[in-house]
Amino acid sequence: MALDKALYTARATSTGGRTGSTESSDAKIRLQLSTPKELGGDSGPGTNPEQLFAAGYSACFIGAMKAVAGAQKIKLPAEVSITADVSIGPMAGKAGAFSIDVAMAISVPGMERAATEALVKAAHEVCPYSNATRGNINVALSVV
Repeated sequence: MALDKALYTARATSTGGRTGSTESSDAKIRLQLSTPKELGGDSGPGTNPEQLFAAGYSACFIGAMKAVAGAQKIKLPAEVSITADVSIGPMAGKAGAFSIDVAMAISVPGMERAATEALVKAAHEVCPYSNATRGNINVALSVV
């Protein structure tokens, strides 16, 4: 489904692939990239696309939780945190292709588990990353 109207567009340019670099158009991000040993690299000093995706998805999901909580007049504690694991590996049934799986452990201190689970479920419906990945990759959400 296409956007109705773009409210913001981020731009980054990467060179050299997994052993290169990436930089945002506003230069707020300037990162060296390294390939993990598990993927045949040297686990150099740089980050990798999976770490960037984990950081982006978890931060965006907290934003979705805040938006849903605000609309429902729920006070969300400042200590909300999400630990996102992004795994990469061969895609089942598609020779030579790779895919990712995401598992997010969501912590909302002081909120009842049932209320947190309902909030997470609603946030998963509005989060742009969730909407982009739905039906394409496995995303597991757990309240911790």
